Amino acid sequence: MRAKLTYFVTAAVLVVYFVLVGSRGVMLIQQGTALTVTFGCAVLVLPVIGVWFLWKNTQFVTKANRLAAELEAEGGLPADELKRTPGGRIDRDSADAVFAKRREETEDSPDDWRCWFRLAVAYHDARDTPRARKAMQRAIALHEGRYESGRPVSR
Repeated sequence: MRAKLTYFVTAAVLVVYFVLVGSRGVMLIQQGTALTVTFGCAVLVLPVIGVWFLWKNTQFVTKANRLAAELEAEGGLPADELKRTPGGRIDRDSADAVFAKRREETEDSPDDWRCWFRLAVAYHDARDTPRARKAMQRAIALHEGRYESGRPVSR
């Protein structure tokens, strides 16, 4: 719940920022000189990119949460079998051992989105966020039927 609250607060702050930056871009364009119009257009690009990025991120999180809920309903969420330090951080060797099991499971069933979901969790636990995100994207694509036999399918 804390992560969701943080996400929504951050998203709201970004939206306010996009509105402020966009208004400054419009003000620059309204000045009417070649220089201010150029800068105004350049400034307007930033909120457009930001809104697109925020939208894509929100879609990703929503889809990943749906997969988690579905996997939980099936009883297939990975059990927390990680050792932790006294401070509560995940032990690196423990995360690597669990990751090896998840990787092997995924290699045995490369077209199962559930395996890719669990692999994404293992990557996250091993503090490899870029690969965790790629594995989750693959799980989402497999679940939606956009990934078949090791290659993306456009639909």
